[in-house]
Amino acid sequence: MAAKNLPPTYDKIAHHEVFPETTHDEKARYNFLANLNKHLAHVSQGNAVAFKNRVQPKFKEEHGRDFENKDELGDAMAKDMHYQTWSALRRCTMEMRQQAGRSLTYRQAMELKEKVDKLNEGKSSLVLDDEVSPPPYLMAVDNHIMPGSYHTELFEGDVSNAANYDGGLFVTSQGLLGKLSDGGGKAISQWVRDNHPEFQPKRILDIGCGMGHNTLPLAKMYPDAEVIGIDTGRPMLRYGHARAMALGYDNVKFMQVEASKMPFEDESFDWIQTTMFLHETGGKSIYNIMREIYRCLAPDGLTMHIEQPQYTDDMTMYEKWIRDWDAYNNSEPYWSKMHDIDPKELMVECGFNGDTFMQIGAQAINDLDDGTQKADEPEDHGRSPIWNVFGAWKK
Repeated sequence: MAAKNLPPTYDKIAHHEVFPETTHDEKARYNFLANLNKHLAHVSQGNAVAFKNRVQPKFKEEHGRDFENKDELGDAMAKDMHYQTWSALRRCTMEMRQQAGRSLTYRQAMELKEKVDKLNEGKSSLVLDDEVSPPPYLMAVDNHIMPGSYHTELFEGDVSNAANYDGGLFVTSQGLLGKLSDGGGKAISQWVRDNHPEFQPKRILDIGCGMGHNTLPLAKMYPDAEVIGIDTGRPMLRYGHARAMALGYDNVKFMQVEASKMPFEDESFDWIQTTMFLHETGGKSIYNIMREIYRCLAPDGLTMHIEQPQYTDDMTMYEKWIRDWDAYNNSEPYWSKMHDIDPKELMVECGFNGDTFMQIGAQAINDLDDGTQKADEPEDHGRSPIWNVFGAWKK
């Protein structure tokens, strides 16, 4: 009988021509970390118990009142032993995941570059622009504690960080994003097809496409459409384009473009998408990007945005605080800002009609689920492939 509630093993995920090669020991490290992350999702449930039974009563006794804000709550929780243990272990899993991923991609960095160059050679569907660079708010952050984030090249043509990201998503998601880590893109494209079968987009834009793992499901669902993925990280674009070529896609184009000032004509896309992108933008950029989306979206066009759940009025202060763990401990400083935004107000302010606003829940389509993964697993805030999806039609 198969064991219950264990992540799929690393050998079950799909490989493609530019996927990094792994030794037996490297696979074992990834398997250990995926299982540790899954275990910590259960350990995390004890934080709520510690808060209710120890931290909150002690604070009320000492101050004669309840917490007034998340900062007070966080300072008090930081002194609790259970939280300290869980938080330290969770941070360690991210550091170990980066250490494991970097070691295996760095040792084959030149081979990966050569594979990518071969697949990209002479292709007009990869457009890099020396005039475009990552915005300052991205340059200031090593997202997910990945040294150099999405944009750094250790040498000309380096794609090791992109390959690290591709292989390591299995660890963070415990395999719940599927064989190609594309469960998010599959979920939203399937939802649109099921709920709006009359909608047949001819031109689709994926903003912040990274290595294209959520771009390709759009291209597969709508094979007659022209699909463009944009990003500012050159390693991601090179690797993502080569990955698409290796997987047999011919209707996808990857371009180096800054999302707040896109070179596309007004009303030139039928569908504009972001997937776990907006929470990595800083300051006013979310609004600038949404205004650009409105400008570039055709009449009767659709925009959809997959993100972590927003704050809601029925959320306790504790839940809002625990959902922001990544902002303070996983190099995601803009995460809290995105949680705090009212998505409908954001879209209305940027030009959309509030009457067309929609908000749904979505769970990754996981083609690795063999029946041993139960649906009643506790939510691991910021890790579970369960998202808030919001968007609107341009009317």
